[in-house]
Amino acid sequence: MKKRMKIEVWSDYVCPFCYIGKRRLEEAIKASGLEEVEVVYKAYELEPNAIATSDESMIEVLAGKYKISIEEAKAMTDNVALQAQSVGLNYDFEKMRPANTFHAHRLAKFAEQEGLGEQMTEQLLHAYFIEGEKIGTFETLVELSKKLGLSEERTKEMLHSEEFADDVKEDIKEAGQIGVQGVPFFVINRKYAISGAQPTETFVNALRKAAGETV
Repeated sequence: MKKRMKIEVWSDYVCPFCYIGKRRLEEAIKASGLEEVEVVYKAYELEPNAIATSDESMIEVLAGKYKISIEEAKAMTDNVALQAQSVGLNYDFEKMRPANTFHAHRLAKFAEQEGLGEQMTEQLLHAYFIEGEKIGTFETLVELSKKLGLSEERTKEMLHSEEFADDVKEDIKEAGQIGVQGVPFFVINRKYAISGAQPTETFVNALRKAAGETV
């Protein structure tokens, strides 16, 4: 009897390659024909000191960060957008705004406790990259929670407390312990690691190799 395969994914909701990597992993799982797969999303903060939100677009932020022109920054984002389109995602960098994702990660932990962790991860990524939602604000997080049928009152109570903060910090600490230096970072059965949004075939090969040992 085969055991259930477990894939842990460290990612952040403002990481463009994390959403691309998520899609490629999903494609690979489907292509591999695997059925008993558990995907667990873990927290990681690319910019832990980021403010909750801003009126600056990500293109303006990138131009300032790298001391380049708006046109050069747009060329950078256009390249990422093309990669996103290859997996069916239509990024809109003009609408994206900087965000601190700590509370979004707490919300995902809350949703996971309610059996909706993967759905919330997808919704947060979609809200940020496709809809340009300000996921660093409680208002937006509450609305996203309501869309999944979670209690508005309970969500607000959670956000205004310290609930799940330790869980998020533990994920980030664990990432450091296993040598994660960037996301997305995928760990299959605590044995095989894939760093970055690699081509789908890379995921397929790793999954098949792990599946051959999962007996």
